[in-house]
Amino acid sequence: MRPRRRPDRANVRTSFRTKVFIAAIGAAGVSLIVAALLLSWQVRDRQRIAIANRLIDEARLVAHLISSATALDEASLDAEADRLGQYSASRVTLIADDGRVVGDSTQTPKQLTTLDNHASRPEVVEARARGIGVFQRYSDTIATDMLYVAARARHPNVGFVRLALPLTEVDAQLAAIRNLTLVALAATIPIALGIAWALSAPLGRRVREIAAVANRYTAGEPSRASIDYGNDELGTVARVLDSSIQELGRRVDELSRDRARSDAILTGMVEGVLVVSGDGRLQLANRAAQQMLHVDGIAVGRHYLEVIRHPDISAQLTTALGGEDVEAREISLTRDPGRMFLARAAPVAAGGGGGAVLVLHDVTDLRRTDQIRRDFVANVSHELRTPLTAIRGYLEALRDDPSDTENTERFIDIIWRQTTRMERLVSDLLRLARLDARQEVLERVPCDVRQLFQAVVADLAPSVEAKGQRIVVDVPGECRVPADPAKLHDVIRNLVENAVNYSPDDTEIRLRAHRTDGSCAIEVIDSGPGLPAGDLTRVFERFYRVDKSRSRPGTGLGLAIVKHLVELHGGTVLAANRPEGGAVFTVTLPATA
Repeated sequence: MRPRRRPDRANVRTSFRTKVFIAAIGAAGVSLIVAALLLSWQVRDRQRIAIANRLIDEARLVAHLISSATALDEASLDAEADRLGQYSASRVTLIADDGRVVGDSTQTPKQLTTLDNHASRPEVVEARARGIGVFQRYSDTIATDMLYVAARARHPNVGFVRLALPLTEVDAQLAAIRNLTLVALAATIPIALGIAWALSAPLGRRVREIAAVANRYTAGEPSRASIDYGNDELGTVARVLDSSIQELGRRVDELSRDRARSDAILTGMVEGVLVVSGDGRLQLANRAAQQMLHVDGIAVGRHYLEVIRHPDISAQLTTALGGEDVEAREISLTRDPGRMFLARAAPVAAGGGGGAVLVLHDVTDLRRTDQIRRDFVANVSHELRTPLTAIRGYLEALRDDPSDTENTERFIDIIWRQTTRMERLVSDLLRLARLDARQEVLERVPCDVRQLFQAVVADLAPSVEAKGQRIVVDVPGECRVPADPAKLHDVIRNLVENAVNYSPDDTEIRLRAHRTDGSCAIEVIDSGPGLPAGDLTRVFERFYRVDKSRSRPGTGLGLAIVKHLVELHGGTVLAANRPEGGAVFTVTLPATA
């Protein structure tokens, strides 16, 4: 078996040595090429700077001479350019302020008339703006790179003086550097081959062993390897990297667990959390904070004053960054004026890196609930006080004069109506309480909406006839919906009763129903004054009145009961105004249970 294994090991060594040879040759070649490029770039850059500085000095001198020779007219300017060109190794061009060439050391007067206007030349444009313009470009006339320098002149016929010089000398130096580079490259290759051949064998073996350990770590086997890395620098680096990988693996596992826990906690929090570093940079903003403040993930790393424009929040963070304690404050955000937040900023101890933490609690629902509770208590008290006051007044009248038989029957009738109103108010309040507590159970059966409309019309016939109103039922075809018939009857009755109360006498009320997109829409359309735009979403609140100066028909709880009953069926109810006048209440219920 040994004679067969030796060629295999030799093939492996030869393959590695070939790579070393290519690397050595490539390194030598690349080094020389890079050095040549850097040197040529440096030489070219320095030569260009030197030539540009010289041309700038000459251009300023020529511009000064031209500016001083005010006696020169336009006809003698070309001759003057030829004379100046004899004392300079560069091409001298005199350009009028409008861009015409009025003199050139390399052109005859006849040729001047064929030259293009030079007003748009880059060097002339720069000289017009800054006094001196320098630009390098390829010249098609002499087939070489040219360096142009233009200077502003103060002459009646000459606005600019331009000097041009070819960069042929720089190109010659660069060609010499390239030739030397090729010679050095040819001489280095044999030396690189010999060194690589001598060092490749032991180095290749150790590199393969280290690579095998690295492959094990990459494959997910973190156990420490039991191999001899050697005592030189390569062995030291391998041992240090091995220990570092073991320690990093342990710390990465701990950090991953901690980060996962922190992300889960912050993401699941309903409170908004902002973390600001000691220099005021935003380090963290959880999802709730991003939604509250309308910021996104790219805001992390920016200064908090650039991201958070709310003055109260900025003031709290500024105070906390100064190391002071901050009291919690209720604020409302500019973009969401209807929402209230409790903001509290706290400084981070210097041992933790400094900075500040801001926590935002959304207390909108809490404040809204508290306001609704206060309004509810006030409205209930008002609604109960009115009938109680009437009952007490008429009872006192009866007690003071029990013999007044003429008014006794009328007083008793009024007391009966007020008592009935109080009984209905208490009944509606108890029903709302049951609906809020989800204590009412639905008994769904297929309900014919047309029959429910007819039953409600029959119930309210006396009230409708008393006001001379008409109720029109419009149900095309058969319209059935799975619902609790008694509760759906209450929904329609309350809506129709509301329409009767708010519609003028001798008007029409329309009841419509139709199926669409897997749902059933029930509409009650009145002929009243309609609803203010700001009250369309509030008419379903308890005791809410559109016109607070007028007394409320009924108990003021009918529409609130409608909303709860509809939501109990999994539907929605909306109020809207018609363009031709009046309001329309639309109940949308699922067509299937």
